[in-house]
Amino acid sequence: MNLKILKFTLNGEPIEITVSPDDMLVDVLRDKLELTGTKKGCGKGECGACTVIINGEAVNSCLVPAMKTMGANVETIEGIGSPEKFHPVQEAFMDLGAIQCGFCTPGMIMSAKALLDKTTSPTSKEIKRSLSGNICRCTGYVKIEEAVQAAAEKMREKQ
Repeated sequence: MNLKILKFTLNGEPIEITVSPDDMLVDVLRDKLELTGTKKGCGKGECGACTVIINGEAVNSCLVPAMKTMGANVETIEGIGSPEKFHPVQEAFMDLGAIQCGFCTPGMIMSAKALLDKTTSPTSKEIKRSLSGNICRCTGYVKIEEAVQAAAEKMREKQ
């Protein structure tokens, strides 16, 4: 097997790991780095459960060859908050009941965070567009959209 050394920044920390050139990022995160918050859903980039942020953009990690992250900044759900201090998006999802089974939640939160990192006052249309690649089978999207709007408000207040 032709293994390669991959170096990137993960949740603010430098990472160096040996991967196969055909490893997908979702598998490296989950299986090699044990960051299981990023869910593996469809494996085809259609459900959004595996959404992470790479260099500021929300992407489906099941479609990204791990080697494409060489030198990149990668954020996962584990890197945006802690049990002691949740990220405002995480808080809003909990406070407004935007979580059902939780399988889609990490991807939804990462998509919302990527949006809110770029715009502090997103429109309803921008929120819907940012979440459009994420599928939730348990609930309607109303509470999720409300949670993103509430997180935006909370983040604006803190600025």
